[in-house]
Amino acid sequence: MNGLLKCWIALAGLIMAAQSVGAAELDVSAQQQLQQIVDGQIAAGRIPGAVIVMGDAEHVFYREAFGQRATVPQAEAMTLDTEFDLASLTKVIATTTAILQLAEAGRIDLNAPVAQYWPAFSAYGKRAITVRQLLTHTSGLRPDLSARPSAPGRQGVLHAIAEERPRSAPGVRVIYSDLNFVVLGELVQRITHQSLDAYCRAHIFMPLGMQNTTFLPDAALAARSAPTTADLIGMRRGRVHDPTASWMGGVSGNAGLFSDADDLAHFAQMVLNDGRVDQQHILQPASITALATAASPLSTTPWRGLGWELAAPFVANQDRVPPIGAIGHTGYTGTGLWIDLTTRQFVVILTNRVHPNDSGDARPLRAQVLALLASRTAPLSVADISHLVPWAQPAQQVAARLPTSTGPVQTGIDVLEAQQFSPLKGMRIGLITNRSGFDAQGRRTVDVLAHAPNVTLAALFSPEHGLNTDVDAPVGETRDAATGLVVHSLYGTNKHFPASSLDGLDALVFDIQDAGVRFFTYETTLGYALEAAAAHHIPLFVLDRPDPLGADRFGGPVRDAGHESFTGYFPLPLQPGMTVGELADLFNREKHIHADLRVVPMSGYRRSMRFADTGLGWVPLSPNLRTPAQLELYPDVGLLEGAELSVGRGTPHPFQWIGAPWIDAKKLASALNALNVGAHFEAIDFVPTESTWAGRLCHGVSIELDAAQTHRPVARVGLALLSTLYALYPAEFNIIATRGSLGSAAIWQAIHDRATLDTLEAMEAEQNANFTKLREQHLRY
Repeated sequence: MNGLLKCWIALAGLIMAAQSVGAAELDVSAQQQLQQIVDGQIAAGRIPGAVIVMGDAEHVFYREAFGQRATVPQAEAMTLDTEFDLASLTKVIATTTAILQLAEAGRIDLNAPVAQYWPAFSAYGKRAITVRQLLTHTSGLRPDLSARPSAPGRQGVLHAIAEERPRSAPGVRVIYSDLNFVVLGELVQRITHQSLDAYCRAHIFMPLGMQNTTFLPDAALAARSAPTTADLIGMRRGRVHDPTASWMGGVSGNAGLFSDADDLAHFAQMVLNDGRVDQQHILQPASITALATAASPLSTTPWRGLGWELAAPFVANQDRVPPIGAIGHTGYTGTGLWIDLTTRQFVVILTNRVHPNDSGDARPLRAQVLALLASRTAPLSVADISHLVPWAQPAQQVAARLPTSTGPVQTGIDVLEAQQFSPLKGMRIGLITNRSGFDAQGRRTVDVLAHAPNVTLAALFSPEHGLNTDVDAPVGETRDAATGLVVHSLYGTNKHFPASSLDGLDALVFDIQDAGVRFFTYETTLGYALEAAAAHHIPLFVLDRPDPLGADRFGGPVRDAGHESFTGYFPLPLQPGMTVGELADLFNREKHIHADLRVVPMSGYRRSMRFADTGLGWVPLSPNLRTPAQLELYPDVGLLEGAELSVGRGTPHPFQWIGAPWIDAKKLASALNALNVGAHFEAIDFVPTESTWAGRLCHGVSIELDAAQTHRPVARVGLALLSTLYALYPAEFNIIATRGSLGSAAIWQAIHDRATLDTLEAMEAEQNANFTKLREQHLRY
């Protein structure tokens, strides 16, 4: 079978897999979780009720109404046909679709200045703003008008916008602005000589069978609409909530549209069917692609397509892939629609969270429902997504770029470059690295050494999470596309160096950014590299990198001697406070490995530096250590791994959130805050998409370290979490599972015996007394 045929077969399999995902009905367990999610948000007073519809390109596989649509002046049950004030969903359902239809017909040029169609708009520095920049919120106009225009009605609003000055140059940055879409609605009217309402009814809503979608609902639709808030006339019901749209008489490009969940499902299915309904095209396939293609500056997220905000697909690893492959939009009143062009699914979530007094919040509901759907879909790699939606590739490539460094620190690879690679001259080398190995110019160490003069890069090795640090499972051999070299996995069936993989090498080179935490497996891989180099009688060059948590700070429970494992190579405290090169020296000498260790030290580094002080570019150290804030909590929260609770894996905040279905969130937050451990704990609910409790509603706490406590004792938060959870939930919290990560049998037993936090910290300090002397013998900075 030739390579091209294999490629097509693989692609067809991906497409079939993606298309089949949405066809499955939600099982009873998933339906129960949805009920719990919505009931919880209603009970918390964030929403009075909701309508949720899910489906794929051909089917609706979930459709349910919850709670109430009105609470005052009298209670009314939410129904599936409830009409909602869509607020800013108007921008994408009506206005964006209308503008793209006109572009397809050649009646408007998206790249033309807006002033070409509305000359008065050009005043006060707006002449260069294009139609496309309005669609992508990169026009530079501010979010909205500061006050009601002095002149009444639609013309008063348009005159006020014409008088506006941009807040930034066009095309430079995203400023989400209602004004952009008020202008776009005006362009529809100027070009078609029809009101936006009339145009959309004839060209979008009627062809799609969206019979309940309209501006200015009639009495029948208003009677079954979800009320929002009251004004001088009374409770708004069938009357637009948005002030600008109200000033415009209820028809505006930014807001004013009313619809129900079934109609929005029709719209979503049109998008998933490449713009087609039956045999009629509402939009051409190229326009559908444009909706989901990054069209705003890629230097900052969220990225925006035409009208829509871009999002990651509904897959279990959605928080670990770039935010592209799906589109979504929300409305101020509590509405939302998300369409995933990768897995071919959609979700409609409609609430009137502003009812009755504008104090609700639909964000937790949205996050939990979307996460529940994502948890039902297998992970997709970036390569998989690129195959399914090729237009995602440019944005993914930007997301994959390595950052540059600004100093003052030069890492080992930078120093090696400055030495013109003289220590490696004439050598065939094997490189142990991953995505964290790169130089100050944002070039992979792989590529730097592959092109180094008088050096032959002959072999590649990757630790846990693979060469790109994006795999959260055992990794097999892969091949590096740039060099053509096989990448030998050190986290597959064998975590040691494969037999014969070092044959013919003159040296090994290690360049990986460590996390500064004892149970992070990169440290064990460093130890195995020392052993392999010694066994093959070749030197190991360690290109030094900082301790990202600060090399002046160490402590926490010390791992018991004689219990070494892949998550504990040496009896270290939880945070050893050492650089990679210093750890290598400690391992080599104290374990009597006798490797020929050659550390290339950093330049400009001081022990007191935190990672932000170094000026080095940050990249995720693993799939779930994506930010420095997450790393800061990792040693503490990592102690809880395996104890029948989620540590935030499969959420946007790994190691910043913990929870389980059996936790009372408010009770836990109160108990932890009473301990005064240098952190604040807030009660939260969330649904992890993967790992422990995937697809289950969890209750727990978010953790935020107190910025003022820079000298917080190591592991204080972690010990507080362990002891409090065990005290509150001795049956549910699996304390036995924490023995390995805690490392110290004595401290584990003390927690089991309900010792106080002060007692635990005293034990920890005693354990660290001996390590203090040992550590000092191996410090280089």
